[in-house]
Amino acid sequence: MNSKLKRSLSFSFTIAVITFVLAAIFSIISSSLLNGVPWIAGMVVVFVIVLTGVFFDMLGIAATAGREAPFHSMASEKVFGAKHAVAIVRNADRFATFCNDVIGDIAGIISGTASALVVLQLAVAFGNGEGSTLQLVLSVIMTSTIAAFTVGGKAVGKYLAINHSTAIIFFTAKLIARFEKYSKWKIVTK
Repeated sequence: MNSKLKRSLSFSFTIAVITFVLAAIFSIISSSLLNGVPWIAGMVVVFVIVLTGVFFDMLGIAATAGREAPFHSMASEKVFGAKHAVAIVRNADRFATFCNDVIGDIAGIISGTASALVVLQLAVAFGNGEGSTLQLVLSVIMTSTIAAFTVGGKAVGKYLAINHSTAIIFFTAKLIARFEKYSKWKIVTK
């Protein structure tokens, strides 16, 4: 087996394990947040989850659309975050996989599950239980709204990511650099 294939398989396995762990964590957190809260608060949680997926999708696309050249000149001038930006663009495939596939897909799955809980809470609040006509109607409305919000948000995010990739990558790189500086955890290898 050649080294590129081994590296790819190793990364794929690692990202699958990370996805499993993060999905479990996010599922527990969202379920805990939704347990016993009013349905309106539950809807806010669902839309925050959707926005998280849209935001990370935009970051992944910006990384794949970005160019290294602007960041090399910043790095030569020792601009904070520039080396991280170079690393993000150089590792765009991995960065995009994490942002788009791991966080984005987890957000999509969890927003669906969370919206089902909100629909059930809303149906119960109106005096109807699981399996009622009201629950079915609310489920269709909620699912359609979340799908439209997700797809529309991702369309806007793609536009922004493609047309403003340098600014998005640099902003993200500065956040990561600041996080690494204060937490001592390495997220991006330079």
